[in-house]
Amino acid sequence: NHYIIFIDDLIKANMQSVFPGYEIVDCYSIKISRDADFSLENEDQKDIAERILRKVRKRKIGAVTRFQYDKDMPGYFLKYLCEAYEIEEEELLPSGRYLNLADLMKLPNPVGDRLRQTLPQPLRVPELEANNSILRVLRRQDVLLHFPYQSFNYLLRFLLQAAFDPKVLEIKVTQYRVAENSAVINSLISAAKNGKKVTVFVELKARFDEENNYLSSELMQQAGVKIIYSLPGLKVHAKLAYVRKRSNDPDDPIKGYAYLGTGNFNEKTARIYSDKGLLTSNKEIIRDIDEVFRVLEGKPYMHDFRHLLVTQFNMLSAIHQMIEQEITEVESGREGYIVLKMNSLEDKGMINALYRASEAGVKVDLIIRGICCLIPNQPYSKNIRVTRIVDAYLEHARVWYFLNGGKETIYLTSADWMQRNLHRRIEVAFPVYSEPLKRQIIDILKIQLEDNQSAVWVNEHLDNVFKRDTASPD
Repeated sequence: NHYIIFIDDLIKANMQSVFPGYEIVDCYSIKISRDADFSLENEDQKDIAERILRKVRKRKIGAVTRFQYDKDMPGYFLKYLCEAYEIEEEELLPSGRYLNLADLMKLPNPVGDRLRQTLPQPLRVPELEANNSILRVLRRQDVLLHFPYQSFNYLLRFLLQAAFDPKVLEIKVTQYRVAENSAVINSLISAAKNGKKVTVFVELKARFDEENNYLSSELMQQAGVKIIYSLPGLKVHAKLAYVRKRSNDPDDPIKGYAYLGTGNFNEKTARIYSDKGLLTSNKEIIRDIDEVFRVLEGKPYMHDFRHLLVTQFNMLSAIHQMIEQEITEVESGREGYIVLKMNSLEDKGMINALYRASEAGVKVDLIIRGICCLIPNQPYSKNIRVTRIVDAYLEHARVWYFLNGGKETIYLTSADWMQRNLHRRIEVAFPVYSEPLKRQIIDILKIQLEDNQSAVWVNEHLDNVFKRDTASPD
């Protein structure tokens, strides 16, 4: 037999030993969360890494933002603690007896595989399996990867092949969150040691990953990788990798290859986060990616993104234009339809645009895993349905679908529709032009919208209602 006991209970049972000579009246658990945000008065590149690290290390003494306590705690004792810790009423959160249930995720399994969930093995990508060189495949076609249903190793192969290909001249990557002992970082270090020019934009302000990002950037710098740190006033959340390679074609002597993703360059989270990534050598997209990196490197740029949608430049106006196009279709007697899949929907301007589309008669399907500030089933939102899916994998991909008069426009992106993403970050949305790849995405969206096992409707009270227990809200 195996017995498991919470440390909380172990301490409570031995309080007399911890405080000998005292009368133990009772014992309760509390948990204090402190402000993890910080701001820099000056975000110039000089010493920015050291200044951010100093701020991070002060988090343990930051202002209290949440005070969790056992709901059975007597009122007089709670009042005493509030006075002692200077807790405001809005910071109080009554909870159960145990406050750190997330620790159960790390609990060892004493009975072996008998109770372990068995996840399916990743599917192969035939095009990439049939050819040793991913870059050679990309000269012929784009490849769409669906993680973790397909292996993240394909992306690692892309980077590693670029690192060792003698004709590759340069590699550029954005880094937001990477795994510890990252295979991605090791590939970039190998590339630098093999004489490639490697540039990595490291976002030091990725919350709770600041130190890991700093340590990985130090390793890369020691290997000769050029590191560029955070942009003033902005977080760079875009997920991009760009490879430049010599070509035998005299008309196209330098060929570009790229990876654009909805999730991080993190092989560990890629096992449980559902994300999408596009491998491409499309010249127009490559041109725009080159322009994005010029922005990140502080070089002169043209402000002219023709295919990518980039926050701070053209993303907001493009989204509104695509929504307005669906409204125009309906007003002309045709069908208007939008499907949006994302983690969170919070931006007021975007929500109002969707309300306007609904009132005009555009059908809108939303797949929102997390925060949803849009209220469905109201007179102004009667054409909007909100689905939420929580399953074995964390739904992390962001997908935009617009019917567009039957042309079916699809973008994948790193951006949620939140104030911070759309206004205070560098995010990139990238189009999917290949018809077979578009069909893959459309089929997946249809499957998720028809899910009646792991999916719920979000109703007008923002409550979850299991689909298997109720019909569609319309």
